[in-house]
Amino acid sequence: MKQTNMAAITDSNMNISTSVAGLLNEKHCPEHLQVLKTFTTALRDKEYRDAVDEEVFSSLLKVLSRLCDELQAASCDNQDLQSVALQLQLTAECFRTQRNACVQSTRNQSLLRDLGFIDISIKLLSVLQIANLESRDISIFEPLRCGIQFLGNLSVGNQLCKDDIWRLSFPNLLLQLLSVDDEKAVNYTSMVLHTCLDEAKVEELSDPQNIQVALRVMELCRTQPDLDWTVLIATQHFLKSSALVESMYSGMSHQERLTLLELLIAQLQEEHSKDCGIPPSVARFLASSFQTGCGAVLTLATGSASSDEVLQEALTVISLLDVLCEMTSDHRQFMFLQDHPDLLETTVALLNQVHAIGKASKNVFSAAQNFSSLSDDGDPSLHSPVISFKAHLIRLIGNLCYGNTNNQNQVRELEGIPLILDNCNIDSNNPFISQWAIFAIRNLLEHNKQNQEQVAALERRGTADYSALRELGFLVEERDGSLLLKTVRKDS
Repeated sequence: MKQTNMAAITDSNMNISTSVAGLLNEKHCPEHLQVLKTFTTALRDKEYRDAVDEEVFSSLLKVLSRLCDELQAASCDNQDLQSVALQLQLTAECFRTQRNACVQSTRNQSLLRDLGFIDISIKLLSVLQIANLESRDISIFEPLRCGIQFLGNLSVGNQLCKDDIWRLSFPNLLLQLLSVDDEKAVNYTSMVLHTCLDEAKVEELSDPQNIQVALRVMELCRTQPDLDWTVLIATQHFLKSSALVESMYSGMSHQERLTLLELLIAQLQEEHSKDCGIPPSVARFLASSFQTGCGAVLTLATGSASSDEVLQEALTVISLLDVLCEMTSDHRQFMFLQDHPDLLETTVALLNQVHAIGKASKNVFSAAQNFSSLSDDGDPSLHSPVISFKAHLIRLIGNLCYGNTNNQNQVRELEGIPLILDNCNIDSNNPFISQWAIFAIRNLLEHNKQNQEQVAALERRGTADYSALRELGFLVEERDGSLLLKTVRKDS
């Protein structure tokens, strides 16, 4: 039976070889398209795929080269539309044939590479980009999609093919293909890019002359979030390079930065993502960016955030704070941020400013009791851009003080303890602010006698209001010269 199979494959090889070779000496006609379709279908069979003669592929390469020359000429001449349409159909079918040949076949991947299919295919994709055929009502998308799919199949598991594709298509062609007006072509290009990327290639992306490719990927993450490949590129490759993150961040609009920060937060929150792959230098860069730009959020209180750009800048600060909160929550690799110069001081100072502004007049930082906005029917983000901002400042302070005596002492010296105690009241603009305040106070009092004494003194002087703590079921209790935050029943 196996002998009969092999004999059939040999006969098929000879027939297809003769048919494909015949395409070289004749004017293109619809019958040629059928010859290529027969070859494409035959390549779906693994046994046939593994036994295709090199001579058949050599003939196919010549057909592809001829089509490339003809389409290049068509972009300059006024060729018959029907003729050009057939050339595009033949090109698409050649690419389909090549695509099928590479499926689970290292042998064919290497053979096509050695014969020169990568060079001519990439040249053809470039020709399709500049052929200006769209203005003549002829779609280039079918051959584009099939050609990109071929590059994808060729590169899977084959480092030499990946390197050649990268060398010949990066950065210009990849950027062009990521920008075509066809979602499938863009998705296939993203797959090729993801497959080719490694640590060295990611570093190349951070060079100023190449950064546009990375920025285009991030733009697609924002505008077409359903394209899974672009999100994978960003999370599995981009976020692991501090050089690239810094280069992208500096070249982005605030709106684009928000997309980058959202992906960072998602990566940090990923289940089982204790080692999220984000390097420490990225955390340092984001902490410094928060410190440099944090004043922008204050414009939201005065209404001076009149332009969308100013609003986006303030929202970027809010998102940076969220990232820092996640990084310092249950991610040991980022706890060095406790010692990041002036980060704690900046956070306490910003909380002080925001709290004072909120008390001085009615504005977005003022405490509110509008709990209808937090119902199932309400979206709090529609009511205020700073929902939870104060709560998250307190959360970050609590994180930075966890088990860190120096930071505990610094908050006391900055008068941060009474400030945090003053935020124990329930506030619909800051859901869970009471819980974060209690969390921060616990971390500030733990094994720190001076902080405990300060809270005790505040209670004796009546300058701290503990009613909110008691309402939440907590009691500040002095015991053996130390102050404890004790859980009690609310009706006791």
